[in-house]
Order: sequence, then C-alpha cells, then structure tokens
Amino acid sequence: MMLGFLLARAGVKAVVLEKHGDFLRDFRGDTVHPSTLNVMDELGLLDEFLKLPHQKVSRINGLFGEERVLMADFSHLPVRTPYIAMMPQWDFLDFLAAQGKRFAGFTALMKAEATGLLEEGGRVVGVRATIEGKAEEIRADLVVGADGRHSTVREAAGLHPIVIGAPMDVLWFRLSRKPADSAETMGRFDSGSILVMLDRGDYWQCAYVIPKGSAETVKAAGIEKLRERIVQLMPFLADRMGELATVDDLKLLTVGVDRLEKWWKPGLLCIGDAAHTMSPLGGVGINIAVQDAVAAANILAGPLKEGRLKDSDLQAVQERRRWPVRATQAIQVFLQDRIIAPALANTGPLRPPWPVRLFNALPFLRRIPARVMGMGVQPEHVKTKAA
Repeated sequence: MMLGFLLARAGVKAVVLEKHGDFLRDFRGDTVHPSTLNVMDELGLLDEFLKLPHQKVSRINGLFGEERVLMADFSHLPVRTPYIAMMPQWDFLDFLAAQGKRFAGFTALMKAEATGLLEEGGRVVGVRATIEGKAEEIRADLVVGADGRHSTVREAAGLHPIVIGAPMDVLWFRLSRKPADSAETMGRFDSGSILVMLDRGDYWQCAYVIPKGSAETVKAAGIEKLRERIVQLMPFLADRMGELATVDDLKLLTVGVDRLEKWWKPGLLCIGDAAHTMSPLGGVGINIAVQDAVAAANILAGPLKEGRLKDSDLQAVQERRRWPVRATQAIQVFLQDRIIAPALANTGPLRPPWPVRLFNALPFLRRIPARVMGMGVQPEHVKTKAA
C-alpha cells in the first residue's frame, strides 16, 4: 500500500491488490516506529496521520526477575515524533488508501487475490488474480510481491527463503486496561516465561512468549494454569483473568526469521515479509517493510514512469536494502540467543543478561537500542517528488 501510494504520487500508475474486502483484521503488529512517522512527516501527512487514534510509547521497560531495567528511551531521537505510535494497522492502511486515491494513477482493488504470475520470454509481465470471485489477468511492467511471509507471488516466482529460525513462538491475547494501570509498555522476563504488554488505550495487547513448538502443550495444560502463570508474572492482572475464558482466546504467532538470497527476477520484486520475515522482537517488521517501499519508490519511480525499467534497477533495490535487513536480523538473532532462549530455558533466579546490564549501567548507551529499534540501522528518506 505504501509503495503503491508513493509510485502514484510520483506519476506512475499503480494497482494494489488486497484479497480481503476490508482491512479489519487483528494484525497485532501495530507499532508505527519513529522511522515510519518520519516518512509520513516528509510526505507532509504527519499531522493528519496523528489525528487517528493511537497511543504514544516513549520508553520501554523490562523486569528480569524482580530487577527493573529501562530497555529503550526514544525521547532523544532527532525527529519530530520521538516515540512509537501504537495504532491499529487497519487505520494505517485505510489512511494510505485514502491518500492514494488523491492521485489518478492509484487503484486499490479489494477482494482481489493474486493467484499466479504471467510470464513471457522469461520475464514476469503481470499476475493472474481472482477479483470478487472472477478470474482475471492484470498486466504490468513490474509485479511487486508484498504479500507476507507466506507469499503466493514469491512461491509462484520460484524464490525460496533461507530459514534462519527462532527459539520461540508467541501466544497473543487481550486483557482490559483500567485507569489505575501503569501506562508503560513493558516486558516481564522470569524463569521459563516471558510476558510482553503493549498499552492499547482501553486494553492490553499481551504476548506470552513460549518455547518454539510448545503451543499445543501450553493449551493442553488448560487455561487455568496459564491464568496462574500470568498472575505470577503480573500480579495486578489478577482481577481480570476471567477475560481469558478458554484456550481459544489465545492466538498463535509462529515466529520465524528468514530471507531471500535474491529478491527479484525480471519483471518482479519482493519486499517486506515476502523478501525477509523478521522476528517480532522490537516490533520492527512493519517499519522495515515501509523502509523497503520508500527505497523501492526512490529507485524505481523514474524508470517506471519513463518506460526504461531494467533488471539492474531491481538489483539496486535489493542492494540498497540488503545490509539493513541482514543487520537487523543479526541483532534479532543475537537477542534471541542471549536473552529469549536463556530466559525460556532458565529454572532458577533470573537476572538481566549482560547486554541489558551494560545499557542500564551506562544511561547514555540506552540511546543505542532506541536508535536501532526506532529508526533502523539505515533509515530511508522520501526522494520522489509529487507529480
């Protein structure tokens, strides 16, 4: 959606296919980081964007056992919005779609699912799609696979990711938030358990982190046992445990980290999770995808508008984004190995691991995780001009 908007804004005809009839789904990855807010600012849309309902997260705290630490402080970032905006992803998508419609070249097709690729002479020249139940073909100078970790476009192109892996999965659930509750977004790391709580205004979005592949075991133990563990981790939640009625209230996110070795083939480019699935650590996935879109628009808008797109242009997008993606995934894997896996495997008293202790002991170092999480290792800036 972001890439379609940016290309249409630059004068390129863009058609976005969305397989659902609306965006009203529980994405859970609803963290709009300062890097994305900065992009909205560069587009002149930030003030209007921030009129949408959201919560501001300026600091992220953690409890390791009983020891409290400040994990990241975004308030020092050199941007207009030095915080994470917690905003439903459907609102973000609706906003982008509405902004895109200001441009004659922008089309968003709902109930439109890409089912395959059109290829001629070894080049992708469009997609086969089902649009409102009817089979159709859409021809294009460039097809972009932005359809997530289980990408149909990527599979049809014969592109297969390298699996890096993760030691955990996540069970998501909601609990009501009361006025007396803390407004902090925080995580509790304890022996064998991790609970992350995101402030969503009138409710807490909770992520219960479990060892990889153990979801069925947790569910089989019953909801009462999970309730007890949640209360042990966050005692103030005891008065609302009845809201977790059954194990069906738990939504599983199977965590994976992977990436394509090659993001493109003639006439086709993959971006976002279709090119590289990120761990939920830091909530950076949506923001990395937006950065991909900005870089792709910067590099491709001119060639597409002038009808001179070359394979080297697609390679240039990958080269631009390869290092920040690999660096981010390397940081995530480090954190998985040094913090997540030891906490889940631990059976005794838990203390903050050395990276956390170091950042907490030297306050000026807290700016490093905030910078990496909030802005990314290589922030992209909008270089395209409105047509």
